[in-house]
Amino acid sequence: MVKANYTFMVADDRVLAPGKLVVGAGLARTRGVAPGNHISFHAYSGKLFTFGIADILPAKSELVRADLVLLSKADYRAFFDIPPGHCTDITLRVANPLEVRSVASKLAQQFPDSRPILREEILRTYESIFSWREGIVLALATLAFAILAWEKASGLSADERREIGILKAIDWETGDVLRMKFWEGALLSLSGFLIGYLAAYVHVFHFAASLLAPVLKGWAVLYPRFELGPVIDDLQVTTLFVFTVFPYAAATLVPIWRVAITDPDAVMRG
Repeated sequence: MVKANYTFMVADDRVLAPGKLVVGAGLARTRGVAPGNHISFHAYSGKLFTFGIADILPAKSELVRADLVLLSKADYRAFFDIPPGHCTDITLRVANPLEVRSVASKLAQQFPDSRPILREEILRTYESIFSWREGIVLALATLAFAILAWEKASGLSADERREIGILKAIDWETGDVLRMKFWEGALLSLSGFLIGYLAAYVHVFHFAASLLAPVLKGWAVLYPRFELGPVIDDLQVTTLFVFTVFPYAAATLVPIWRVAITDPDAVMRG
């Protein structure tokens, strides 16, 4: 049992013989079928329908048609038990794009039980869902970085305090210690940024983001399979660099300054 939801539609762009259908690449892969095979579906009434597979949709369209099933109009009505002359959904094409909302408003007024849905509303819904899932990953990453920076700013380890005490004891000035530790933190955060960036690049573009893909795609059964083309946004990389490297480096200055102005003997004694 696949336990997945399928999208059934009438094939408007091709002619299908009775008992034949076209399926998406994701569905074909999950059910293990190919053109010429047969596939069965249970209708809402409980009746079992068996169809022959005429074709499989191109893999390049899998992102939006992985779970799609295309049938002839007669098979569609028989499968969903829709009497002739009746329909559940109607698609309208408005010649003037500026009049789309006006037409939808008039339809809602004339047919109160109907629910006009604009194409842009559907696209906006999918975009918001994807952005919401993307925000979850970003929020978790930001929280992890904030915890690391807060832990670094809250205090120094005994070895770091002893190191600063030794430097002060050999006549290092407080400013020298701060500069040295700032560049040390900047080098450490820069190295972490570069390693993390390269690891993320390899993970996304060479391993298809296997760790994050379920979160971004959703929790469906029929996952679409597609390859991500390498794209680097300079603004995003710069923003990520500024908000990770500099805050971490700056977070180390306060505890270092507190230790640097303390008597070296007291610092080394702990």
